[in-house]
Amino acid sequence: MASVTFHHASCTYKDAERPSVDALDLEVADGEFLVLVGPSGCGKTTSLRMVAGLEEVTGGSISIGDRDVTFLEPKERDIAMVFQNYGLYPNMTVAQNMGFALKIAGAAKDVIRAKVEETARMLDLDAYLDRKPKALSGGQRQRVAMGRAIVREPRVFLMDEPLSNLDAKLRVQTRTQIASLQRRLGITTVYVTHDQVEAMTMGDRVAVLRDGVLQQVDAPRTMYDRPANVFVAGFIGSPAMNLVATELTADGVRFGDGVLPVAREARERATAEGTTEVTLGIRPEHLDVRAPDALADHGTTLPVVVDVVEELGADAYIYGTARVGSEPAPVVVRVPGRTAPGKGETVHVVARPDETHLFSTRTGARLSD
Repeated sequence: MASVTFHHASCTYKDAERPSVDALDLEVADGEFLVLVGPSGCGKTTSLRMVAGLEEVTGGSISIGDRDVTFLEPKERDIAMVFQNYGLYPNMTVAQNMGFALKIAGAAKDVIRAKVEETARMLDLDAYLDRKPKALSGGQRQRVAMGRAIVREPRVFLMDEPLSNLDAKLRVQTRTQIASLQRRLGITTVYVTHDQVEAMTMGDRVAVLRDGVLQQVDAPRTMYDRPANVFVAGFIGSPAMNLVATELTADGVRFGDGVLPVAREARERATAEGTTEVTLGIRPEHLDVRAPDALADHGTTLPVVVDVVEELGADAYIYGTARVGSEPAPVVVRVPGRTAPGKGETVHVVARPDETHLFSTRTGARLSD
């Protein structure tokens, strides 16, 4: 096993106006499961392919362990890659697909068979070794692709959106299997996805990219609780965090017809920028609906006109409109499923004071501690 380190690594395609990956500094620890996540075109797959040697590193360098691999051929890097489309040979059986790399490397037949059978048991594929890919389900094919990578015993796994071709239920099941398997094997893994739920549930750490630039790398819980900027705050979490423009006051920020208290340090940082406009962030689960007869007991409340109610069984999400600052803004609130209001109703919500986030409207950077 080995660490993977991007040293100010960049990739700029010919005739491109800007780098696809711009000066990426990132270290993946030995045995760590790191997830690269971001919207389409953010540079996450390019970053992965740079490690694999499939894209040219046009600036900086990349190391695997203490070895600089920037200019090495892919076959010299001791990595195994799992692709979105599985990449199985249709004319070969499961066993032949899984052992093909070892066969090419000149391993003995009994060694190949032993490794394939051991890996197949690990992946619950031992009953399918004599089948060809067309006789397998999507989830089984993905496990075969994983098995082919495992039998090589590489120093690093690279996975490029391996679950995107699976249906929703199978995706949940398979991501659990992959995360569990990686922890058992202890092999350093870099995993690319556009699905932030996948990222949050699988990775030891998550790295968020935007336009080729690293925005934040942290443990999933830390990233959820303390997003570094407005982009991360809006990208991580489902539904996304409510982000609304509002104004500073002497005691906090404007919240409907009242004032929501925020930390003095955050207000001072905003004031230092020479503006009274800030972006307030509150997650849907940190807004609580209050009954009209109890509003006086809960300080500042925000009236929200319900536009749509999304029923999820135990919970429901209200998608509505409210005037947080000077302009109407969309607001999402999580409520218990059995007490969800109807479309067109007005509900009054209060924000949990310890669960608010403040960002600079000018730079997008986090202001609150």
